[in-house]
Amino acid sequence: MNEKAKGGKSVYGSAVGILVLQARFPRIVGDVGNAETWPFAVHYKVIDGASPDRVVRHRAEGLLDAFIDGAHELVAMGADGVTTTCGFLSPFQNDISAAVGVPVATSSLMQYGAVQALLPPGKRVGILTISKASLSAEHLSAAGVPLDAPVVGMDEQPGEFVRAILGDEPELDVIAAERDLLKAATALVRSCPETGAILLECTNMCPFSAAIAEATGLPVFDMVGFVTWFQGALRPRQY
Repeated sequence: MNEKAKGGKSVYGSAVGILVLQARFPRIVGDVGNAETWPFAVHYKVIDGASPDRVVRHRAEGLLDAFIDGAHELVAMGADGVTTTCGFLSPFQNDISAAVGVPVATSSLMQYGAVQALLPPGKRVGILTISKASLSAEHLSAAGVPLDAPVVGMDEQPGEFVRAILGDEPELDVIAAERDLLKAATALVRSCPETGAILLECTNMCPFSAAIAEATGLPVFDMVGFVTWFQGALRPRQY
């Protein structure tokens, strides 16, 4: 044990701070917003007014300052890095990271370049998003995603998943939501046969990653995996 301990934080033992949308839909285990998802402790901060509809369909208009303030709170509490519960927050990446001065990962989409580099020649990363209609060039560019990336949105054939998450409903039929995601993943592979990996934009899709991988036979990258990697860098394993 070290002879001297260092202070400066309010809460210790948690490296990752998570900015959470203000929502009432069920966050089942595997969701970034469910604390039981993580094998390590995390800090949470709910951003008032950041509804799923406002963030996804209305580009989080007017919410940048609230997210920056929330990130400051997480860092003051003890977070060494900050992430979020929505892939549509990628346009806030530079502003939040500049404001808080710690590593920030606003969106699962930020993994795109690394995943593409893993694939053999001729293969591409395909994206599943909760709303293709709302996923703009700004969102993609902010995360380093090429504008011609293959994308399938759950809103193209809206079902239980979109109803519950974007509609912010208090109940979710998990089996029906999984069926929606498998249908969309199949459509992605069918529309882009060169798909070599699937990247899930939406953090609420993470509980279904294993089912998508099994159904498609492809590796699936999601926000839980991204944050786990992120946390591993903030708190490297001791051997």
